[in-house]
Amino acid sequence: MQEIKKEKDVDTVRPVLTLGIISQLSGIPAHSIRQYIEKGLIIPFKQDSKRHLFCLNDVNRLKHIHSLIHDKGLNFAGIRSLLAMVPCWKIHDCSEQDAEQCDAYNSNSTPCWEASKKGRICKNEECRECEVYTFLSHSMDFKSMIRGSR
Repeated sequence: MQEIKKEKDVDTVRPVLTLGIISQLSGIPAHSIRQYIEKGLIIPFKQDSKRHLFCLNDVNRLKHIHSLIHDKGLNFAGIRSLLAMVPCWKIHDCSEQDAEQCDAYNSNSTPCWEASKKGRICKNEECRECEVYTFLSHSMDFKSMIRGSR
């Protein structure tokens, strides 16, 4: 899988790409990207006009998701479960009390960015910018991410 290379002066998080453009850059059909959005695997930027915009980091994230489906044989539920297993409470160093009050800690099927009840640390954080969410844009080595959180 070829990843988008990032130049030092290129803003990779600014939402400037439309669905059609990100579809072309990632090689993934627009209808598949819409499914990924619907299933909570990717969080697009939303304009007031309800139009979705994406950033360059989303291209790599989409490619990783697509690879999990087509190369590894996972379905949407499998990917969601895999992402739900990422211990965000350890990565953010939440207290045990905060973790127990967070839906991400208590759910085996919902990624932390979809948790309706969040801990104190994540409550005011923009999920698209969180290291747990952005990790999939850069790598799929979940074990090293988890090891790094210890």
